[in-house]
Amino acid sequence: MNPIVHRTLVVQLRADGTGRCPVLAHLSYDAGDPFAVTAVFTLDGRVLARWRLDREMLNDGLREPVGVGDVRLRPVRQGRWREVRMDFLGDPLPGGTRHHAVVFAWAPALAAFLSDTYMVVAPGREEVQVDDVLAEILATG
Repeated sequence: MNPIVHRTLVVQLRADGTGRCPVLAHLSYDAGDPFAVTAVFTLDGRVLARWRLDREMLNDGLREPVGVGDVRLRPVRQGRWREVRMDFLGDPLPGGTRHHAVVFAWAPALAAFLSDTYMVVAPGREEVQVDDVLAEILATG
């Protein structure tokens, strides 16, 4: 049985053309998939989006801008207030643009969640059972 870490945070969502709106971010870490964090964003019990994020990228995003693809993170400071800005780029829209949502998470809460995951699997100690992954891929292909 793999240990699981779960934390629910109140974050601020800003979608295309809107102001900030509070939503819940349910963060989960499963030692069986040691490089990933699953983030499920909900509002009034409805799932708005589900993303699998790289745990190391989340940690790096607390200190510096990271990401060049569909997910980009960077620290934001306003006085003593520290946040992590998460830009999520989605499906293409007519006209060549893409859906774009921005989530602002309180940096100390995100850091505390990551700290809990490091107690389960320390950075650099992640292991993937390659034989199991290959068997799963071949069984579903």
